[in-house]
Amino acid sequence: MAKLKISSHGLFVAASVTLNVFLLVNLYIGGLGKRKEGLEELSWSRGAAAEAEAVASVYCSGHGRAYLDGEIVDGKHVCECNTCFEGSDCSLLSPDCVADADSGDPTFLEPFWMKNAASSALMVTGWHRMSYSFEDHTSISHELEETIRKLHSVTKNAVTEGRYIMFGCGSTQVVNAAVYALSENNNSSSSPSQVVVSKPYYPLYEVQTDYFKSVDYEFEGDTSMINDTSNLSNIVIEFVTSPNNPDGLLKKAVLSGPNVKTVNDHAYYWPHFTAIPAPADEDLMIFTLSKVTGHAGSRFGWAIVKDEALYERMVYYMEISEMGISRDIQLRALKLLKVILQENGDEVFQFAYKTMSDRWEKLTQIFSYSKRFSIQKIPPQYCTYFQKVRGPSPAYAWVKCENEEDKSCTEILREANIIGRDGTKFGATKEYVRLSLLKRKDDFDQLLHFSTKLISDEMPTSQVMWY
Repeated sequence: MAKLKISSHGLFVAASVTLNVFLLVNLYIGGLGKRKEGLEELSWSRGAAAEAEAVASVYCSGHGRAYLDGEIVDGKHVCECNTCFEGSDCSLLSPDCVADADSGDPTFLEPFWMKNAASSALMVTGWHRMSYSFEDHTSISHELEETIRKLHSVTKNAVTEGRYIMFGCGSTQVVNAAVYALSENNNSSSSPSQVVVSKPYYPLYEVQTDYFKSVDYEFEGDTSMINDTSNLSNIVIEFVTSPNNPDGLLKKAVLSGPNVKTVNDHAYYWPHFTAIPAPADEDLMIFTLSKVTGHAGSRFGWAIVKDEALYERMVYYMEISEMGISRDIQLRALKLLKVILQENGDEVFQFAYKTMSDRWEKLTQIFSYSKRFSIQKIPPQYCTYFQKVRGPSPAYAWVKCENEEDKSCTEILREANIIGRDGTKFGATKEYVRLSLLKRKDDFDQLLHFSTKLISDEMPTSQVMWY
């Protein structure tokens, strides 16, 4: 009997040890497998993830969004309605609606990011990058820099090999960093650098140059103001926007000479806004996140610079004015660009190009029936990214009022409930007005509706299609 008890006790111990070994092995191997698959149970991030999901799921009728940093009423996040919609769930069309086509807000890309919600989501720890600098004592994420180089290689829109890349708070800040850095080498102590650009031009160049009122540079106006570049005693800085804002045309520098410096603004030089005939290969090129991903509010831009000394001066400007670019912004830009680069950008650029080309076709079809209004002509061109001849898909329509009695095209359209940006802001005459095609579908639908209504008197009845 005693032997039986001992034997039973031994069996129990052996079974217990075997079971514990099995559980430990299973826990380790299983946990390792889950860690590899990213399926382990969440801990500190669960609350934040749940909150983000809850806000994203707030019902806004497809005509608005709720945001984590948005208004909270009775403990709940509320909808922020798109233009022309109102009500608690944005389901009511405003009776006083107008088509707001003034802003260059690239929210047309919002559906792409909603479709790619999982891959573009970002969870950040409270202790992420608290230092002023990265481990190498710089303020630039090298992983982001390499991703930007890969982006340009994939889209074939810019040469980056052997070039330097610096970051800024949107292309807006990079523009002024460029003017500052180029003017610092001005050999004339009495005459500031002259900033010029060909009409029609992006207003920021003039507004920002005048605002800072530097003794080193001033806005001179149109490039035609510079008659002889061979005997210049001071530096002339020419801005070239290609594709141009407002008319979407590809541009080249007009001026040349030993004292002429060119800043090439390629904010819209992406496959969804223009054909890419060849990679841009200038000494100083500026790009922005807003026009490639649509995230204008993130305020991130970059410059590709050939000359090391110029690059160093631009970086110095950024370090003095901002102490570098926000680490959080760099992290988000990195995440977004990695999503863009999936399948070599095919998904996003196909979606964006189709959206913009469809909008262009619809709007130009409406205006084609009018003798009172005209829109810029953009010829089809071969695109190295899509590897085919492709039609136009510009960010803006550059509308001209053809009748002499129409003294202000902006006012004529405003009377028709269409808000555009006055041509005089671009250095042009009041005959012109810029209409944005970049905003949400709701905004573009309203633009089509009121444009049709405006031109319907000139259109055959069979061709009038109300949007």
